[in-house]
Amino acid sequence: MIKRKYVATRIVQPDMIIDQSIMDRAGRILIARGTLMDEYLIASLKKMGVPGIYIREGEEDEVKEKKPDTTEPVVAPAVQKKIEQLKVEDRAKVKLQESVKKRVAEGVQYLYSDTDSENFTDATKSITDDLMRAISDNDAIAVDISALKVSDEYTFKHSVDVATMAMIVARQYGLANERVYEIGISGLLHDIGKSKIPNEVLNKAGKLTDEEFTLMKRHSLLGYDILKVKDNLSNSIKLGVLQHHEKNNGRGYPLGVKEEQIDLYAKIISVADIYDALVTERPYKKAFSPRDAVEMIMAMTDELDINVMKSFLESVILYPVGSDVDLSTGEKARVIENSPQYVLRPKVVGLTTGRVYELATDMGCANVIIL
Repeated sequence: MIKRKYVATRIVQPDMIIDQSIMDRAGRILIARGTLMDEYLIASLKKMGVPGIYIREGEEDEVKEKKPDTTEPVVAPAVQKKIEQLKVEDRAKVKLQESVKKRVAEGVQYLYSDTDSENFTDATKSITDDLMRAISDNDAIAVDISALKVSDEYTFKHSVDVATMAMIVARQYGLANERVYEIGISGLLHDIGKSKIPNEVLNKAGKLTDEEFTLMKRHSLLGYDILKVKDNLSNSIKLGVLQHHEKNNGRGYPLGVKEEQIDLYAKIISVADIYDALVTERPYKKAFSPRDAVEMIMAMTDELDINVMKSFLESVILYPVGSDVDLSTGEKARVIENSPQYVLRPKVVGLTTGRVYELATDMGCANVIIL
């Protein structure tokens, strides 16, 4: 049986098999899941500041191929009663009505099609008004990424997802509404520089060449150039666009500045940007699961602001209450309560046994994980 184990990078050994992919900011896979580790790859992990990785142990059982079971699990009345008694509803999440999604998607497409328009700033603020209203209407303090789909076109969807997540994270961080609103504007426009990148590079269904990647990395500078002449946008909004690929350790781009030189708006947008890019499928890569994406972000302590990361982790709901999950014990379980401090380990009830798994606090569940 194959098992998954977290190992600190300092004790990773050659011939261990990595059970996650290591990617760069552009979504390019540096070390693919299933790779046999060697001294060079281990040294690369240490150089990148990755504190630990998941490795694969054991051998795969020989089983006959079968179709996944899509039938609804049968839950005994006693177990169902326990679930209803113990269930604690999730914190209020952002909800966008279909009419709002349509209006927002059209608005973002307008922004990307004409960055020199006299109505550019007004259109941006109109979109942000819609997002702010969606957050305020139900006092939302959390976000479920699976519920945010705005458009099938990646650039537009990504802009809205990042803006919405960044606003929620900013709210969790404790910023005033005026700054939450500004972060929404900066999040919407964080990739506006891509409107100046040739389509054959922007939409390439494969890995970029070094030259193409260098050009793509210019999008934050190009975005800043678009916005710097717009006097009715604050400097922090513009810095959010310019610096959202900078890293605390100084290894980001375009300027290579370090933690104290990076604007807070950029730090918040950066986390939302990375997460949404990881969980979104693209022609050149499969989507990571929300759990894998969160684990990868948690490993980026050398690159991301720790307080912003904490606010992000407290804002994202990976397993909504009422959803069913598979446990490493082999049992299917239903989520009955989430804890903002332990986003990967909600409280669940086994659908077969009725056992309550306190994944976050019960040491007896320390070896139980959600698959």
